[in-house]
Amino acid sequence: MRTLIEKIDNYAINLFRRTEVPLSRIAIFVVYFWFGFLKIIGVSPAGPMVQTLFERTLNFMPFEAFYAGFSFFEIIIGILFLIRGMERLALGLIYIHLITTVLPLFLLPHLTWQGFMVPTLEGQYIIKNILIVAATAVIGSRLKPRGESLPANN
Repeated sequence: MRTLIEKIDNYAINLFRRTEVPLSRIAIFVVYFWFGFLKIIGVSPAGPMVQTLFERTLNFMPFEAFYAGFSFFEIIIGILFLIRGMERLALGLIYIHLITTVLPLFLLPHLTWQGFMVPTLEGQYIIKNILIVAATAVIGSRLKPRGESLPANN
């Protein structure tokens, strides 16, 4: 006979399996939509760092145009994660975005590091994106590979 702990354990594991993809999708949507919206309305705490990185790398267009586009790019990524069938596009776009967001760790160390392996608040904000990579791996692992049948729990 199964113990109460085993029953709770099985229930929790099955719950995690049923909800891992929807929760990952919703979490990515919330973060990307929210942060993009904060940029649009001009209150994002990341704004100054984005502007500094822009000035060091993409200084060939007006910052305001870039920032507006970047903000909408984040919002679109978030929305795409909610739309079934758009996962591959969303994954491609989010990885492009994640590559750009990690750049300050290397190009703006004075803003992202207090000392060796000691990130500033901005650095922590960037490093936490590893959780987003993990969530995208969950979503991507449940996609139907081209030419194969759909795996369970999608």
